[in-house]
Amino acid sequence: MLSLLGSGRSHPKSSGLSILVKQMWETLRNHPLRLERWCSQGPCVQTKRNDALHALWKGPASVPGGARQSPINIRWKDSVYDPRLKPLRVSYDSAACLYVWNTGYLFQVEFDDTTEGSGISGGPLENHYRLKQFHFHWGAVNEWGSEHTVDDHVYPAELHLVHWNAVKYQNYTEAVMGEDGLAVVGVFLKLGARHEALQKLVAVLPDIKHKDARAALGPFQPSCLLPACRDYWTYPGSLTTPPLSESVTWIIHKKPTEVAQDQLAAFRSLMFSALGEEEKTMVNNYRPLQPLMKREVRSSFQPLKTVQDPKFTTSKLTGRTDFNRRKYCFPGFMF
Repeated sequence: MLSLLGSGRSHPKSSGLSILVKQMWETLRNHPLRLERWCSQGPCVQTKRNDALHALWKGPASVPGGARQSPINIRWKDSVYDPRLKPLRVSYDSAACLYVWNTGYLFQVEFDDTTEGSGISGGPLENHYRLKQFHFHWGAVNEWGSEHTVDDHVYPAELHLVHWNAVKYQNYTEAVMGEDGLAVVGVFLKLGARHEALQKLVAVLPDIKHKDARAALGPFQPSCLLPACRDYWTYPGSLTTPPLSESVTWIIHKKPTEVAQDQLAAFRSLMFSALGEEEKTMVNNYRPLQPLMKREVRSSFQPLKTVQDPKFTTSKLTGRTDFNRRKYCFPGFMF
């Protein structure tokens, strides 16, 4: 591709393809890229992401043998719009927030789940699910960190809000291993504006730097971490940490939530290790992607329509050939 772009040849009567190539070259020349940018997404970043795996996913625990394991790569064109999917109803009680703790793999915010005060219903769910806890997964660098991906795009972090079916089960422990036992809401995080509500949580992270440390958080409203757009994908899956039970209805928000660079950096200040042990930085605490198998990913919104050929169109009035920039992606560069 680069040799073609850099040939510098021209023809008196340019074909549609030559105009397309010229437009691509002009775009690249006006927007110089560092070499690593060509490797910022797709198979290259997935390879680096897999090389950085936590030790938990380099042993037998990463291969449970189930047919509906998580996380997965969500593909826009393969997701099926389901008009029966209604908006997810979210009702959280900020006073039910108990504490935040370092589990030795991630940090987790626990909630009082003995009442119906905090939970979700609607959407793909037939019952009410109580909020048990929420936690995050993140990478050592901004190029990776999320567990799920969208069309191979990796986000720097991912939030999971974990709920259990309080209609079918007596408690969270029973629900973990039961059919339709859990519902996990996933939210991608991307770098952008400072998230003021998240800062309250970030401020206490120094108090839980090491494994098993706990700190009071006070009232905290988890709904503030959700994006304004409530479109979502949903599919049947599993927990992404042991016991990897296939009891989860996943609800993945289409739009990410923005956080600042220093807020994400605060996540990376935590340790996998306990106080007094050799310090190991808490990063890359995500599970590798799992095969979709025969599962269907449904969406509450209309997926993007695929573009039909030709890849460029010519105006009958001006004779100008225009490349459909928003519709195609070339390796390392999105138009």
